[in-house]
This record gives sequence, C-alpha cells and structure tokens, in this order.
Amino acid sequence: MKVLYASSEALPFAASGGLADVAGSLPQALRRRKVACRVVMPLYGSISDEMRASMKFITSIMVPVSWRRQYCGIYEAKAGGVIYYLIDNEYYFKRKTFYGHYDDGERFAFFSRAILEILPYIDFKPDIIHCNDWQTALVPVYYSTLFANREGYTGIKTVFTIHNIQYQGIYGREILGDVFGLGEEHASLLDFGGCVNLMKGGIECANKVTTVSNTYASEILDPWFSHGLDPILKERSYKLSGILNGIDTINYDPETDKDIFFNYTAKDFSDKAKNKAALQELFGLPVKADTPVMGIVTRLVAHKGLDLIKRIMWELLESTDLQLVVLGSGDWEYEAFFKELAAAFPEKVGLRIGFIPDLARKIYAGSDLFLMPSKSEPCGLSQMVALRYGTIPIVRETGGLKDTITDSGDGKGNGFTFKSYDAYDMLDAIRRSLAAYADKAAWQKLVTRALKCDNSWGKSAKEYIKLYESLM
Repeated sequence: MKVLYASSEALPFAASGGLADVAGSLPQALRRRKVACRVVMPLYGSISDEMRASMKFITSIMVPVSWRRQYCGIYEAKAGGVIYYLIDNEYYFKRKTFYGHYDDGERFAFFSRAILEILPYIDFKPDIIHCNDWQTALVPVYYSTLFANREGYTGIKTVFTIHNIQYQGIYGREILGDVFGLGEEHASLLDFGGCVNLMKGGIECANKVTTVSNTYASEILDPWFSHGLDPILKERSYKLSGILNGIDTINYDPETDKDIFFNYTAKDFSDKAKNKAALQELFGLPVKADTPVMGIVTRLVAHKGLDLIKRIMWELLESTDLQLVVLGSGDWEYEAFFKELAAAFPEKVGLRIGFIPDLARKIYAGSDLFLMPSKSEPCGLSQMVALRYGTIPIVRETGGLKDTITDSGDGKGNGFTFKSYDAYDMLDAIRRSLAAYADKAAWQKLVTRALKCDNSWGKSAKEYIKLYESLM
C-alpha cells in the first residue's frame, strides 16, 4: 500500500502547530507497519540551510494556477526513515510566516495542484492521497474534476482529515475561476453561503473524511462546534469517522529528554521532584516541595477556555496554597490578564509570554497539574504529553480531551474532568485535584497510572490502515 501524506507543515522541516507533529509522526508509524508512506509539503523560506543541504533536487515543472503557469521545483529529503517531497516556489513560500497572507488561497491552490502534477516525476504513484485541513482540501477537488481520468492517475483514493473545523479557507466566489481554475460546472462543490469554502470542497470530494478524535467527529455534526458546516457533514456522515491522534513517545520521553532538568522513568520518577524545584526556581517562585504547581502551556485565545480561568483564578490563588506557571502568547486581553495576575501574586505565579519549546517541556516535567479547560479541542496533544511526563491533566470533557482523560474519582482514571463550560465546574475539578494531591500515597498511584498511559501512534496507525484498506 502506498500513501502520499499531504500537509502544509511537517516536522522536522517546518512547524507552527499540532498539524506538524501529526505529519511528522503518523507517516513514521505507518512505515513501521509496512505502509509505504511519503510526505509532501511546501519548501518554506524558513527551512534552515542545514536541512536544505540534505535535500536532493529532482526536477522542475510548470504548474497551472488558472491562467498562470508557475515554477515548481521538486526536492526530496529523508527524515525518520520517511521520504519527504518539498515543493519549491519562492514567490509563494519564501515568507516569514506560513499563513495569514492576502493570497493564501492562491498559494495553497498552487500547492494542491502541484501535489497532483508532480506524481509522474517522483516515481511514486500512491494508492491513497491523505490530505489535511483547508490548505490541501483542493487536492480531492482537483483529482475528481481534472485528474481522475488522466492516464497514470486512475484508481487513486483520497482521504481528508479535519484537524480544526474553525479554519475552513473561505474566499469570495470570484476566486473560483480566476485562481482555482474551475468552471461554473464545478462551483457547487465549493459553494457555501455564497462563498467559496475549501474545506467544504474537501468534504464533498474526498472518499473518506476523518477528524482527530471520536468525540470531535460527533461534535462537528452539532452547530455549536461546526462553524456552519454541520449540514454538509450530516449529508456526508457516511464517510465521516474519528481517529484519535497520538504523540511521538520517542520525542516526548522523560527518560531521554535533553530539555528537562532531570531525567526519570515510569518505574522511578523520584527525580520529577527535582524538576519541580528547578522549575520553581526558574520562574522565581519559592521552592516548596509540598505546594502543588499547576502548569498552563497554550495559545492565549478564547477557545482554549481562558475566560473560565479569568473568572476564578484570582479567587483560587487568594484562597489556596498553589503555584501557577504559564507559557503562551496570543490575544492582548489574555496576555494582560496573566501579567496582572503575576504582578499581584509574585510568589504564586510565574509567566513567560511567547512560545519556547524547551521551556514547555520543563513545565510538563516539573508541574504536578496541567490545566486545559478548552471550549473546543479537536484532539489536543498537550494533555497526552503531560501524562507522558507524569503530570496530571485537568480538562473539560470535549473532543480529544474527553477521549484521552478519565476522571480519577473512581480510583482508576488518569486526571480530573468537568463537563459544562462553566468556571465553577472547572474550579470544582481543580479543588478535587488539590485534595487528591494532599493524599501522597494516592497521588503516587495516580502519577504512576499517568506515566503508564499509552498514547503512542501505534493504535492510531492501525486505525488509519483499516481506513485505507477499506478504500482499496
């Protein structure tokens, strides 16, 4: 079986979020299960010279973008045993950021078309092209309308994965012909609410549609979560399924992680306490072994549940022996809140504004608790990483958080959960976690259960293989 995994970003070459983790890990897991999986992604200007030096130039072609014909260089690289194809066009991809440009529709229309145009030149005809999010949603559309009957292209199936339905690739209808090169006879595939909607096109044209957790697959049929696409998803529910993401357990391993202060294992995690002390010192907090440390590593935006934190955190810190360490950046409103909180509670709150990967790992390893009260969370990786480091998650039961964290009130779970999007329900879960922390023997058992949780890509890869086989 041959799978071409199409993604707008992938580790180790380029990353801005969880998609890059998935695109860097899932193909390796598939390859370990004898699936010939390769990755195709843009050759961004931010990719280092060192990485570029390891790439092999295959050839260059011209790719149609409606009436335009644009240069497309094809490079090959290898990482983690997986072959990557990197699509070169400096006009589209030599920029400081991956997304948020006025011509994103054109940039990723070029990328989607290029994915199909390069197939005769890479000596790899896939059985499956697995596309991800709106940036590659045009691949199933182009394949079904322009390529399916071409010589050398017949028999390819497409899978489209929705990582976050909030971002759909919505543009004015005038872009259909002038940029995407599609005629009015194909307008119905992309037309939604009077606009062109790329995610809608991917859903319509792909053979299978997946999301990144079972719960999220159900949630996006509800208008509360779907950002308008629930009518289309309900019509196409026969091809919709949820497969939970995993994490790279080699990359995230407290036994070998070079970014944490002290290494430890599931069998002997006594040095986790040393990580806690070092984390307290790093953030300028009093080093207190018996004071629980709660970590937050997140984008500071509304759907991460920060409104709930704003509502109760001041009250919680005033009344509780608790330290809070926060790493993130985002909306000014939330950055300002955490700055005020840190100023008001200098011995209880440590804050770093920004995204600092090595510091994130120190927080995972050094915290006792990890707070993740998301309004919506398609899958979430942070709660699984926290478990990997023996840090107990407190989460709202939504999306992948519900699928990975079970409440430990029964003595069997791996975290603390709450259901409704309510600040005081969250506060109750936090208070229950603090009560559990006070019982040292029970807490040790809970940390042991967390460390033994298996959130590797193995199970997910098997589910994807079943999905691919169903198409073949």
